[in-house]
Amino acid sequence: MAKPVASIIFKAKLSRPAEPKAATWSFVVLPAAASKQLPTRSMVTVDGTMEGQAFQATLEPDGQGSHWFKVEKKLREAAGVAIGDSVAFEIAPVEKEPEPSVPADLKQALAGNAAAKATWADITTVARRDWIHWITSGKKAETREKRIAVACDKLASGSRRACCFDRSGMYSKGNMGAPAEAE
Repeated sequence: MAKPVASIIFKAKLSRPAEPKAATWSFVVLPAAASKQLPTRSMVTVDGTMEGQAFQATLEPDGQGSHWFKVEKKLREAAGVAIGDSVAFEIAPVEKEPEPSVPADLKQALAGNAAAKATWADITTVARRDWIHWITSGKKAETREKRIAVACDKLASGSRRACCFDRSGMYSKGNMGAPAEAE
């Protein structure tokens, strides 16, 4: 059993994404020293506080060996902070990763493939999240459709992991990363 990670305390700037221009959410990139204390370079869900306001978030890899996450407007307002502020955080990985939300198109494809659905039900939460991330990271609708078909074929044949998927984003040629910051 993995040793629990102690709370990680840091300050970070709250930034607005450049796109979409009308975004109401903001984001935080963890300082490298804080990110290095996490158990993985890939996605990891944490419980935490932002200026004392509790939240849970799934941190995403930034492709540079660190992590980033969205901060919704409601949390920002509850914490009494503004975009551009340096904000105090305390985070710790959750004991059990939450079940990911399965997109409707993938759910429909799995429903039509009993063997794929059986493997899906048998894999770990993190593996399901990886499959979903691989499928949804395609930029074009055709890519997503193709990835769903490939995923169902692989799952039906017993494959438990999305092959060759770089969970850290460090080797993915820019497919993962924090949003660009608005000026």
